[in-house]
Amino acid sequence: MATGSYSHIEMAALLSAYRMRSLTVAELGGLRDALLDLALPVNLADYDAIDLCGTGGDGKDTFNISTVSAFVVAGAGVKVAKHGNHGVSSGCGSSDVMQALGYRFTDDSDALRRQLDEAGICFLHAPLFHPAMKAVAPVRRTLGVKTFFNLLGPLVNPARPRRQMMGVFNLETARLYHYLMQQEQMASYTILHSLDGYDEVSLTGTFKALTERGEQLLTPQAVGLECVMPDALHGGRSVGEAAQIFQDILKGKGTSAQRDVVTINAALAIRTAQPELSLGDALAMARESLESGAAYQALRKLLSPPVLGDSKPPRTYALS
Repeated sequence: MATGSYSHIEMAALLSAYRMRSLTVAELGGLRDALLDLALPVNLADYDAIDLCGTGGDGKDTFNISTVSAFVVAGAGVKVAKHGNHGVSSGCGSSDVMQALGYRFTDDSDALRRQLDEAGICFLHAPLFHPAMKAVAPVRRTLGVKTFFNLLGPLVNPARPRRQMMGVFNLETARLYHYLMQQEQMASYTILHSLDGYDEVSLTGTFKALTERGEQLLTPQAVGLECVMPDALHGGRSVGEAAQIFQDILKGKGTSAQRDVVTINAALAIRTAQPELSLGDALAMARESLESGAAYQALRKLLSPPVLGDSKPPRTYALS
C-alpha cells in the first residue's frame, strides 16, 4: 500500500474490511514495524528522550493538552522528542499549532539534536518522516472514517524512543497497546485513557493508566486535583485561537482547569521518564516548570532562529 502497489479501490476495501473487526496485537505490531522500516530514520538515542503522543480520534475538541504538557516536561529538564501531525479529533493538531506559532518543520538530524540541546525538546512532524503515507492519504480522506492508521501515530515515532506516554481514545485500544508494549524492549511507558472518552487525562472523571508496572484506575481526587468540566478544555474555534490558548497556558495565564490538566499529564510523563519518582514529586516538578516560566522558555528557545555559525543550515519546511 505504501509503495503504491495497489489501487485506491483495493486499499479502501482492505481498510474497510479491518473496520469490521479489531486488530490483533500481532497485526498492530506488524503494521507498526512496516511503517518504521519505511520511515526516514533519525538517531536521537543519546538523549533518551520521551515522546508524548495521543491517537486523537476522541472527538472532544480540546486544546493541545499533550503538546503543552511536552513543553512542561522539557522545562522540568526531561528531554522530549515530540511526534505530531495535523488535527484528527480537533481542528488543530500539534503540527497545526506549532506551525501557527512560527515553528518550521525539519527532518535534519543535526537541527533536531541542536533543538534538544538548547530547548530540551524537538518536534518530529510525521509527514516528513513517513513519506510512504502519502500513497494512502487520499483513500483515508475519501473514506472519512477512522482506520487502523489512526492507531499507529503514537507507535511510529521515527526516533524510536524507549520511553513513551501514549493517549488512546478507548479501552480496547489501551489494552491492545498494553499487550504490544509488554512485548517490546521499552525502558518505560504509560498508556492513558479517560473513561469518558478522552485520549489523555482530562480530569473530567475517572481515568486509567497502564504501565510496565501494571494498571491503575484513578480519579482526579486520588491525584490531589479537582474535577473539571468538559467546557473548560475547549480548544478554540480556529488555529489562531488554539495557538493563543497554547501560549497563554505556558505563560501562566491559563485557567486553573487548564493548568491542572496540563500539570497531571506532564507529571505522568515525567514519572514515565523517571520511574523512581513518586507521582507527588513528579507533580511538583511539573508545577515548578509551568509556574517558573521554564516551560515557556523551552518554547521560546525552540522557536528561536538557528545559532549563527552552523556548518550548514537545517532543511526546514512550512507545510499547510
